[in-house]
Amino acid sequence: MNNIDYVVMAVFALLILCIGMVFTYSGSKNTSTFFEAGGQTPWWINGLSLFISYFSAGTFVVWGSIAYQAGFVANGIQLTMMLGGLITAIFIAHRWKKTGALTAAEYIGVRFGVKTQQFYTTLTLLYSLFSVAAVLYPVGKMVNVASGISIEASVLIIGGIIILYTAAGGLWAVLVTDVVQFVVLSAAVLIVIPLALKDAGGIPTFVSNAPDRFFDFFNSEYSVGFFLAFLLYQTIYIGGNWPYVQRYTSVSNEKNARKVAFLFTGLYLICPFIWMLPPMLYRVINPSLQGIEAEGAYMMMAQKVLPAGLVGLVLSGMISATASKANTTLNLVAVVFANDVYKKIFFPKASDKTLVWVARVFTVLFGLLTMVIAILIPKVGGIVEMVLSTAAIAGGSLFAPLIWSLFSKKQTAVSIVTASLISLMVSMFMKIGAPVLLEIKLNRVWETALGVGLPLLVLLFFEVVNSSQHYPSFKGAAGKLAATDKDSESQKQNAFGVKVIGISIALVGLGISILGFSAANGAVAVVVGGGILLGGAAIWRSSTKRMPLRG
Repeated sequence: MNNIDYVVMAVFALLILCIGMVFTYSGSKNTSTFFEAGGQTPWWINGLSLFISYFSAGTFVVWGSIAYQAGFVANGIQLTMMLGGLITAIFIAHRWKKTGALTAAEYIGVRFGVKTQQFYTTLTLLYSLFSVAAVLYPVGKMVNVASGISIEASVLIIGGIIILYTAAGGLWAVLVTDVVQFVVLSAAVLIVIPLALKDAGGIPTFVSNAPDRFFDFFNSEYSVGFFLAFLLYQTIYIGGNWPYVQRYTSVSNEKNARKVAFLFTGLYLICPFIWMLPPMLYRVINPSLQGIEAEGAYMMMAQKVLPAGLVGLVLSGMISATASKANTTLNLVAVVFANDVYKKIFFPKASDKTLVWVARVFTVLFGLLTMVIAILIPKVGGIVEMVLSTAAIAGGSLFAPLIWSLFSKKQTAVSIVTASLISLMVSMFMKIGAPVLLEIKLNRVWETALGVGLPLLVLLFFEVVNSSQHYPSFKGAAGKLAATDKDSESQKQNAFGVKVIGISIALVGLGISILGFSAANGAVAVVVGGGILLGGAAIWRSSTKRMPLRG
């Protein structure tokens, strides 16, 4: 990397930090502002936030590694995310908004009781430790490949910035930085692809020189069976993972909650086919990468074709994706701890101001612990193994019972906790104990199928056993958002947030255009930057004309 690349990365990091700090004052007003951004955020902001939170730098390391090794298999895997999003949009997202709950934890507490809430809160916080670590490590890997800076130092620097602006600005800081980071990431990929295609000799040469079955969606390891099992897991994860539930509950109504998931679905239908091209092209250019080396294929492709300055932009895009996924989870766990643990268990009379500060302190402490775990990831077999195994063991166990309860009045605290415990214990035994004690090791298909299928079978059993019983569904306090003063405050927050988005995007576009003008082979960057600049100006202008509230 050139010195200008480091300058680009520093400027971008400063921009993101400033955006987050802009919301420090507004986020401190009350818990509604800090925790749910007023409860009536524009659906398109939440939809973009949901997408970029899902599409982390881990995508470029984990799925990029698979794309380099197996081609379209990486796209086949990501199609499960599109289909999972579609199922969520049609059947699940609006049900979360209908509950009237601020978080999934609040829903559990009212529907199933405080003890059940504490059980799931504890497990979800533990799961979140590993999920945040699993997105911090890939960006550390990216920076290491590009610059030679150690993975440990990269994780600490980037993690520190994410923690700082998330703790300062709350959910609005998370949402706005997510949108800006989506723009930066998209721009970075769009600049790499034409240059990578040219370096590979064009599309015909790429296709003819690709390995056999490089354009098949399935192979022996990632088969149709894995696809189906992973689709079930993705549906549960997108529809029930606590940080994503927050995206459905913080819009104004059920219709907009569905729009959030539909936007996610549309983006996931298109983007993976574009964003997986660079590592696939690099396989043709340099087929010698082996094992864990393939995790760096995406960044190696970028370094090969991009001039000084634009490498820093691409790396900033990867960091953006990571920051988005990490800040989403950090904000959620802070909300859950402050609202559902600190207040409800220890200090029920705590003021809004106290709860905001508790959430900020917890964000910092929790974030520091995730950085430690991220640094230790290479000792557990690499990022691909950790991501897929954690998903298989914990995802279905924690989230499937909650989604099921949205549709059923027959589940109880005993039934959902039993489903989670049985699934967790059996999956962990098959992952850790069975290979040693029984000399049995499940492949990807059965590991994933067990993790998502077993809790559903247990829940089905209880659905039959409890068929003659009826439990009241959670009614919540959905009507409380209609208060005039809160509605007015939400309108002001929406207008301010959109204005910050417009200005920030315009600045990003201007910076990319300047980089393009100053770099060799920078014509693509100039065009992409110009388009982003115009888009940002249009968003800013719309925010000055009217308040883009809920529609």
